Amino acid sequence: MALPLNVGILVYNYQAIDIVGPTDLLNSSSKAWAKSLRPFIPVEDGVIERAPDFKFYHIGLTDEPVRLLTSNLVITPSTTVDECPELDILLIGGSAPVTFQLAEPYANLIRRHVTSGKLTFSTCTGAAVLAASGVLDGKAATINNIEYSWATKKSPCVKWTKERKWIVDGNQWTASGAVAGMDMFAHWIKENYGLGVLTLGALGLDYEPRDQNGLYTVLPKRYNGDGKQICTHYVPVYT
Repeated sequence: MALPLNVGILVYNYQAIDIVGPTDLLNSSSKAWAKSLRPFIPVEDGVIERAPDFKFYHIGLTDEPVRLLTSNLVITPSTTVDECPELDILLIGGSAPVTFQLAEPYANLIRRHVTSGKLTFSTCTGAAVLAASGVLDGKAATINNIEYSWATKKSPCVKWTKERKWIVDGNQWTASGAVAGMDMFAHWIKENYGLGVLTLGALGLDYEPRDQNGLYTVLPKRYNGDGKQICTHYVPVYT
């Protein structure tokens, strides 16, 4: 049995949906979640077999709670920079980029993780956090398009682009707006675990992911007997 993937999230005043959206999609696409749905709907054995599992670590500089940038949410770290386990995935949310100051312990963790070749994802202005650590120098990346011009001036060593909803350069994935971060993870899930796993994960959230161009081509479309397009998601039932 494959071990759960350790997903680390740095805790600072990020926009809530930058983290909650992607982590909820990962959780809804997990083996444990798929099994938990079986009392309600039929779930194929193959989907459960292919689905991964995740452990989420919210990493603080200390264990003190942090108020997020949006929604008046407060996050209490589940571990600290000094105590967190080895991570398979690092997820960076978007801060208020003009005023945010990247703490050196966070910068060191980011640099170690990226250098190790493990996956790093950022959503929205989280790319500015990565850029501040230096790991995006010479790399292609994107950021929320509202902050695009600012980012090109602030971090000119990064090959910024706004041609796609997310950009992959080596082991670093950067997404533009917050929901594009969910789309980015949807692509990663589909490519690594299959369309069935993604479809089930998205179904639980009633969410339809977009492709890299921002178009709804990821999940197969459905049509009624008259040829009219209907809701993409279909909830299976026991018979």
